[in-house]
Formats: sequence, C-alpha cells, structure tokens
Amino acid sequence: MAGDAIAAPGTLFARLREAARPSWEAYVGHPFVRGLADGTLPEAAFRRYLTQDYLFLIHFARAYALAVFKHATLADMRSAAATLDALLNHEMRLHVEFCAGWGITEAEMEAEAEAEETMAYTRYVLERGLAGDVLDLEVALAPCVIGYAEIAARMTADPCLVREGNRYDAWRAMYAGAEFQAVASEAIARLDRLGAARGAEARFAGLARTFEEACRLEARFWQMGLEAAR
Repeated sequence: MAGDAIAAPGTLFARLREAARPSWEAYVGHPFVRGLADGTLPEAAFRRYLTQDYLFLIHFARAYALAVFKHATLADMRSAAATLDALLNHEMRLHVEFCAGWGITEAEMEAEAEAEETMAYTRYVLERGLAGDVLDLEVALAPCVIGYAEIAARMTADPCLVREGNRYDAWRAMYAGAEFQAVASEAIARLDRLGAARGAEARFAGLARTFEEACRLEARFWQMGLEAAR
C-alpha cells in the first residue's frame, strides 16, 4: 500500500509511528487489510472481524469515558466526550447497519463470546489508562482511532484498490469519509496538546513502547479474523 497518509512529520503521533515502524507496518499492511483492498479476503474472516469489532467498540467507548475523567482541561474533556459520543451514537450505529447488510444481527453480536485477541487489546488500553495518565491512555488508543483513518486513506490511494464488485469497499469508504478522518485529525492534535502538557519528551521511550504494543495487538486482531477462515 501507499506510504504514510496522515499526520504531519514532527507530530507526536508521527514520531511514535516512526519509532514503532516495523510493528506499525505489520498492522496497517496486514494481509487482512490487503484482502479488504483487493476484495480477496475470505468472507468468513470478515464476518468474524465484524462480530468481534462490535465487542471491541464497546470497550473502546469505556476507554473514552475514562479519558473524559482523566483529562485536566474542559476543552480536552469535551474532545474526548465528543469521541465517546461518536463511538456510542454514530460508529456503533453504522456498524450495526453495516453488519445487517451481511446478515448479522445486533443480538447475535451481543451474544458472541469475546475472542482472546479482542480482550488482549481492549484490556491493555484500559490498563494503560488506569495505571498511567491520560497521555498513556491516548497513546494506547491511537493505533485504533488514527490507524483506521490511515489504513482507509492508504487504501484509497492504493493503485491495487478494487472498488467495483468489492463488497468490502464500503468498509474503506466509511473510514475514509470526512467524518471519521476529522475524528482522527482531532486525536492527532490532542496527542500533541497532551504531550506538551505532560512531558512527552522525557517519557517518549515509554510512550513508544505502549504504542508499539498496541500496534502488535491490533495486528493480532486482524489475524484473529483471518484464522476464522481456515
């Protein structure tokens, strides 16, 4: 796929991405993602992903609720609250509607047991938020929130992208859309604000470890989907 699509050089996110480059590329360039782009992903893999992503989003909403509590300024509280609202009242609604097109009901997703890979990443994010401060939490969240926006932007620019006849292209369009891209842009800016206020320079090595672990866990989430098709 194409190179980095979002986040200007020098931003905290761009520096974290570069520090974790091998793990980042394993995540954003995973075979699952390539299968979405060219339409070759096995349907069973995508169905498994859709069901687990519903459970994943529930815990990410909890993480943003924790971020609202942990933030020190009203502006950042409002920003995190807006993301929480987008997750609960927009993205999850879109997810349910999208899944309905694949014949998967919300009741079926609610009844599904969480995969180990789903638990691993979501609980890691919550642990970083509980054990650390809001910067630790936002760094752990970044590979998901900002990563999906970059994956979709890369897919859109990729000459190997197949749109016509590709059932997965609606997924790309959802995350490449202006609304989700704006959420990611705000997350990038919020990381810079938090980094400046909470000593990111002195803590960079630890933040980079958190970011890299989150990338690794995201890649495992894609792999979980692929293994459902074997």
